[in-house]
Amino acid sequence: MPVTWEAKHLARRYQNAVNNAQGHFFEDAIKDGCAYYSARGRAEIDKTPEPFRVMEKLGGGIFKGRFTAHAQPDFQGTLAGGRSIVFEAKHTTTDRLKRDVLTGEQQDALERHHSRGAVAAVCAGIGNNFFFVPWAVWREMKEHFGRKYVTAANLEPFRVRFNGAVLFLDYKNGSGLLRFCRTGEEFIDEFLKTEVKGP
Repeated sequence: MPVTWEAKHLARRYQNAVNNAQGHFFEDAIKDGCAYYSARGRAEIDKTPEPFRVMEKLGGGIFKGRFTAHAQPDFQGTLAGGRSIVFEAKHTTTDRLKRDVLTGEQQDALERHHSRGAVAAVCAGIGNNFFFVPWAVWREMKEHFGRKYVTAANLEPFRVRFNGAVLFLDYKNGSGLLRFCRTGEEFIDEFLKTEVKGP
């Protein structure tokens, strides 16, 4: 029996709803990580609000609005010691994350912050696995992994702890982001020696 357009449309809507819910869960788990680090004096990091303007108030707390500018990186803040940190949060329910999941504007923003000394990264979720990938690695994805997408296996060196919150400052292998902050590119080079290439 052939699949109808309506069945395809409903399946697509369902998948979009699942993806949207997973994305919100991921973002909330990162916010919980931000609260965890704030409570311990390790960092002050906030979700960056989307720039928008109210166009019409409809009453009852409801309004129509529109975005007024390109969004800034998803999360921005300061690590203990004074170094800035900025990162995008990207999640997929598939088995791979493409480099171009970041828009050109997002890539440019991360590059600008990175070039000025900030910790710039992509906090990536692939299914139920979470990673904090330095921008210098994400930017050169094809060079490091041989293609413009990554799997959870590729990102294993960058896996972070998860306790209900995405603890993006704490790599699961125990190296910790603090070392990355101090040594920059050398840390990335050392991590990539253990990278797992694969399908």
